[in-house]
Amino acid sequence: MKRKHDRVVVVGGGPVGSVAALILALEGIPVTVLEREPAPIIDYRASTFHPPTLDLLEACGATEALLAMGLVAPTMQYRDRQRGRIAEFDFSLLGNDTRHPFRLQCEQFKLVDWAHRRLAAIADARLLFGHALADVRQTEDEVVVRVETPDGERIFKADFVIAADGGRSTVRKALDIGFEGFTYPEHFLVAGTRFDFRAHMPDICSVNYTADPVEWYLLLQIPDMWRIVLPVDALREPEDAVQETSIQSSLQNLLPRREPYEIVVRAIYRVSQRVASAYRKGRVFLAGDAAHINNPLGGMGLNGGLHDAISLTQRMVRVWHGESGEDALAGYELQRRPAAVDAINAITQRNKRLLEERDPEVRRRNLQEWAAIAADHKRAYQHLLDASMIASLRRCGMIR
Repeated sequence: MKRKHDRVVVVGGGPVGSVAALILALEGIPVTVLEREPAPIIDYRASTFHPPTLDLLEACGATEALLAMGLVAPTMQYRDRQRGRIAEFDFSLLGNDTRHPFRLQCEQFKLVDWAHRRLAAIADARLLFGHALADVRQTEDEVVVRVETPDGERIFKADFVIAADGGRSTVRKALDIGFEGFTYPEHFLVAGTRFDFRAHMPDICSVNYTADPVEWYLLLQIPDMWRIVLPVDALREPEDAVQETSIQSSLQNLLPRREPYEIVVRAIYRVSQRVASAYRKGRVFLAGDAAHINNPLGGMGLNGGLHDAISLTQRMVRVWHGESGEDALAGYELQRRPAAVDAINAITQRNKRLLEERDPEVRRRNLQEWAAIAADHKRAYQHLLDASMIASLRRCGMIR
């Protein structure tokens, strides 16, 4: 594909867009990042980095930065609200499969801030805030992006566009690419507190999935607090669920105490399982949430998006520098879309079903199965290959 403008435009300055832009810039490719927000935002929704993601991010320097900012979680647990710990899995089983046999807990906005600072130091990399995409059009030899800014309309022209502008992607809609799937009827609540759960629940670890037919929860430790993810009944008003009394009630149900909890983070959002019908249209490529969204039970959304960014940019670099033909770009969708459908969506949906199961007999069998898998070295190893995304990355050919 001939180059007319010698520039790639990335729409979206979140973790996926920022990492994609940084990889390109480090390879000498001029890049412009267009971010609709007027300034960086602090977003606590994603905080898990899986072992192979850390392996893949080493080349651009992100892994070293994340390790300095994050918290190493060597184990994870499946629990039951009434019975407590059911199964614990130790990531050291993956010691021969990854250079990072653990989950790293680090808020995504810290990765974004690091990537933005790296981009700012590269001469031909531009990061523009307050640039909201209005339209995107393309011909055989260029992509024309129109954005709205506080100072009026601007036009950017590029050889390629990477759309990393989230689940409501304006680029995806402008290209009329379908987004197949469904939205869960309930909302998900995210709360954060500095209360030290481990001091009062000594048998937990840093990553805990707790099943309950009424209110399952995910309890995660991050460097400066504990995050709790809870479902919110579809019949409740979202505004009510984020009120102090409601969050306090949920936390008191988790661990009763005389004093109220200090709530330092609270947010509520809808959750969907959707995958774009195409990851590419001409010179425009979808990545991250613009291409696929899923529930957070498994920490696969952010990781899958970063895998998209790495796969796409590696191909783009080869094509840009004449090391591969255009067919390298054609392989991006063939590699990454099946991973979203067959691994990311499938595993996160399964995790949610297991945590919220209401039938007593099915719940009993599920708990027995968790315990049996953890007790069997071979099955535990295979479970960790799936949960860490190593298995899916091997199937799609991104790692060996």
